[in-house]
Amino acid sequence: MMGRTAKSPNAGLLQLLLLLLFLGAVSPKHHGNPANEIVEIINANRTSNKLPILNNNPGLGCMALQYIMECGGNCSRNNTSSCTPPEVDITEVFAPNCGVELPTIDIISGRLVGCNWNYLDPLEAYAAVLVPDNKTLSILYQKNHTEVGVGLGRTGNKKPFFWCILFSSGPSNSTFVVDSKEMVKQKHGCFSGIGSTCNSSSKLSSMSGLSSCLLLVFIYFCSLCFNI
Repeated sequence: MMGRTAKSPNAGLLQLLLLLLFLGAVSPKHHGNPANEIVEIINANRTSNKLPILNNNPGLGCMALQYIMECGGNCSRNNTSSCTPPEVDITEVFAPNCGVELPTIDIISGRLVGCNWNYLDPLEAYAAVLVPDNKTLSILYQKNHTEVGVGLGRTGNKKPFFWCILFSSGPSNSTFVVDSKEMVKQKHGCFSGIGSTCNSSSKLSSMSGLSSCLLLVFIYFCSLCFNI
């Protein structure tokens, strides 16, 4: 009698991670906001490597959106960008535009920025644009991060899509605090930390939830079929 084929020791972990991502993708709380979905993917990846989850900070998320809005169309046909706004813009432009209280601004401990001429769903954007290699993965895994914010959007029709992740090492829930009375409604794109949908294009709000669900279900069942 032949014995059962042994599964990889990482099979259970992989399946748990995929299921976690699936649950996050279909969560009603974040439906229509792919920036929040990317935060869930980031935290699932960190916890699978025994790192603490990061607080989803709306102030950082809004500033990440401001960051990429300043990039304009700085994206090559090979989907690479060299966009580096001046550091001073964090306090003089991004924070005021988002209603972030200046005394609560803290250290930006890391940033990941990327672009693509086509819209990508959260999983594709995470893997192909934001964290495509070991160098960017090492930024994601830094132990001093405590908070995260994600922004995505485009500056106009026929313009490239941009994604940005900003990390902070400041105390959670007391840095990059948004004054609700001063919060400026963003006209383009979307950012994490809030429940509202994107303002950029219908593509951003309508495709991400469904495409993420279908892709995650497919990967999950493939892992079962092939015992990976």
